[in-house]
Amino acid sequence: MPEDFHFLLLPGFSALGFMAAVEPLRVANRFRTELYRWHVISADGAPVAASNGIPVAAEAACADVPQVDTVFVVAGFDPLVCYTRTLGDWLRRQHRHGATLGGIDTGSFVLAEAGLFGASQPLTLHWEALAAFRERYPGLNATHELFEIDDRRITCAGGTASIDMMLDLIGRRHGADLAAAISEQFVVSRIRQRSDSQRLEIAARYGVHNRKLIQVIGTMQRHMDNPLGSDALAREVSITRRQLERLFSATLNDTPTHFYLNLRLDRARELLQQTDMSITSVCVACGFESPSHFSRTYRARFGMSPRSDRRPTR
Repeated sequence: MPEDFHFLLLPGFSALGFMAAVEPLRVANRFRTELYRWHVISADGAPVAASNGIPVAAEAACADVPQVDTVFVVAGFDPLVCYTRTLGDWLRRQHRHGATLGGIDTGSFVLAEAGLFGASQPLTLHWEALAAFRERYPGLNATHELFEIDDRRITCAGGTASIDMMLDLIGRRHGADLAAAISEQFVVSRIRQRSDSQRLEIAARYGVHNRKLIQVIGTMQRHMDNPLGSDALAREVSITRRQLERLFSATLNDTPTHFYLNLRLDRARELLQQTDMSITSVCVACGFESPSHFSRTYRARFGMSPRSDRRPTR
């Protein structure tokens, strides 16, 4: 019998994350007899618009689907806006019936809100929403992984990570050769592992290849709340402060101090837009001496105050 997957789409869901999960199933069926079937459902049975505005028709409302084998909650920005007690009850009922529950992009928010993760159970979601998730559910084990598969829970970061997740599932059930053949159909030269980074590595993100410079930037990223001075950063890689400054100037056309400040400001903006942390808490978390200093430097970089730049959580 074919394996059934249900995709519960929430308004504003990630179209890429959804289609990247469905397409490997389609190609698997092309290479073999029907291995998979998939169904699209929504909270009320109505079409659901993705974050890009494209509507996707639903076959049914979730309440009209009494039992599923596997269901993925596919979300995007503001995943809890559409969360209701009815939706939570339906998901918990599927769990009691033995279903495998999954989340794509920010779908883990919905499963967490319904109380469907164990305290130590690994889960993942889109990196941009990770800080907000950890703030709301501090007792859960949210990771940076591309995807997590554990005890009837399957979660992934969305985007192209949905391909990697599905290829892993297909490989487990039907062999690595089939997964590799599907990968080649998508012109994917390497199937990523769950532990691969969601974000670009430092070398690719900043276009740098100097080992010492990469190490210093990594140190900066690990010390946002308590910034290190240029002398301390230079000592980390056994060079002088002047050598460090020349390295930043030649490679990034910037100073270590200014580059570090921008890293912290970017992190502050992420926290402001993705969490409910107070401005004072964000200020402290990003290593600023005072709220007034934080506000001045924030406005200088982004053209608005921290308060004006707040948005609803992802």
